[in-house]
Amino acid sequence: MHGLAGQLAIVTGGGGAIGRAIGRRLVEAGCTVAIFDRDEAAAASAASELAAEGGRALIEVVDITDRDAVAGAVEDLERQAGPASILVNNAGWDRVASFLDTRPDFWEKVIAINLRGPLNVHHVVLPGMMARGRGRVVNIASDAGRVGSSGEAVYAACKGGIIAFTKTMARELAPHINLNVVCPGPTETPLLQSFLGEGEQGKKLYEGLKRAIPFRRLGQPDDIAGIVTFLASDEASYITGQVISVSGGLTMHG
Repeated sequence: MHGLAGQLAIVTGGGGAIGRAIGRRLVEAGCTVAIFDRDEAAAASAASELAAEGGRALIEVVDITDRDAVAGAVEDLERQAGPASILVNNAGWDRVASFLDTRPDFWEKVIAINLRGPLNVHHVVLPGMMARGRGRVVNIASDAGRVGSSGEAVYAACKGGIIAFTKTMARELAPHINLNVVCPGPTETPLLQSFLGEGEQGKKLYEGLKRAIPFRRLGQPDDIAGIVTFLASDEASYITGQVISVSGGLTMHG
């Protein structure tokens, strides 16, 4: 991919399955990757993997729901490695439950991580990109935000909000910053496994989900990493405000 060598990329939730895959692909393309994650052990493990593959990875242990903490982490990062030119908002969390069975404290947690957290990171990182006249942002949303998903009402609302926010920011910040959205479909991660559950029931749900996908398999984290890297590169310099599903054909749209 053109234009990625020597760039500094922030990946939130970089210690998770999809975050690690994105980090690997960016390192392969020549980026330095800054892993932003509140789980220090997961971040350290991911950084070690990237280093073992010959890449440079930095760690910032930070809770993105705290704007002041994000500002401190970005300041520390840029003091060590210079300005970030790529931002991948990947951190997220949910728990499957019928909306009518949930309580406001659960809504607040989902909103804080999946909507307010990315807003915090944008608000801290984008001014520097604007001042430098260049930046690439890739927001990881979900097909739940496009078509809905039973048991994920508040999460879907947050991801739909990220889609609308990204489109708006793409208009406001053009032509200096490109902002796009990647919407994974069902992807094999620990979070998905927690949704499906264990035992025979979990296995049946898993197989039923595979049958519903035209490619007859669930997504893998590496399936997400390629499009993210493309959108972060100069190959996508004329692409902004777009929403791309990576779902094996489960959620086709025109």
